[in-house]
Amino acid sequence: MREAPVAVEAITFDYWNTLVTEERGHLRGRRLTAWAGIFEDTGFALERQHLEAAFDATWQAYVSSWQANQQFLAAQAAVHCIEQLGVEVPDDVHAALVEAFTNAGEGAELHLTPHVGEVVKDLVGRGVRLGIVCDVGFTPSHVLRAHLEGAGLLDYFSAWAFSDEVGVYKPERQIFDHVLGELGGVAPDQVAHVGDLRRTDVAGAREMGMVSVRYAGVFDDSPEGAERSGIEVSDPSAPDADHVITDHRELPEVLGL
Repeated sequence: MREAPVAVEAITFDYWNTLVTEERGHLRGRRLTAWAGIFEDTGFALERQHLEAAFDATWQAYVSSWQANQQFLAAQAAVHCIEQLGVEVPDDVHAALVEAFTNAGEGAELHLTPHVGEVVKDLVGRGVRLGIVCDVGFTPSHVLRAHLEGAGLLDYFSAWAFSDEVGVYKPERQIFDHVLGELGGVAPDQVAHVGDLRRTDVAGAREMGMVSVRYAGVFDDSPEGAERSGIEVSDPSAPDADHVITDHRELPEVLGL
């Protein structure tokens, strides 16, 4: 565990399970329900089980692409899912399915992680610049921004690096370089990155020379956390962070602010 720099000038945050979380399966359920309705309204008879299998196969395709750092955007995922169903649909139905899949996050019930709102406001009040580095899944970055705006936090962030805009996922240097540039070119060793995954957040930050903080308040990406949650560790060989916290209110202390 290394000491934080004398003066941390900026902090970047991961999005999912660090700033924002969902009830497990919520967004998937919205997509499934929307597609089931479209197919029913247009006269296609599809069993729910068949639809779920296509969604599962598409998620696995995304995970494989994510791990290989090959972009797999929401619209691509929707087309992949239609192909998995093995049905020929008219162009208007195809377009409706892609739109419903891509926009399922609009109006979804997403939640800020505990205490993150008050901590973000406190950090900005201390003069710390904030940014976001996010690997986008099936919910595009404009929808993710809208949720932060609805929660009253968007304006506290001044730098953005969403994978669907930058073109790479973490832990690639390019996505971290992008956010550092938007922060005004601050030196990496004067920036902390907070995220939940060792393979992407921790490894990427450490490679950049940033201070790495693993937030385990929602998902604990450790062998013990995996045993409790039933979710595999992102990468058992990946290094752990300089600091591990379970409450965002620990940030100022561990970073020496």
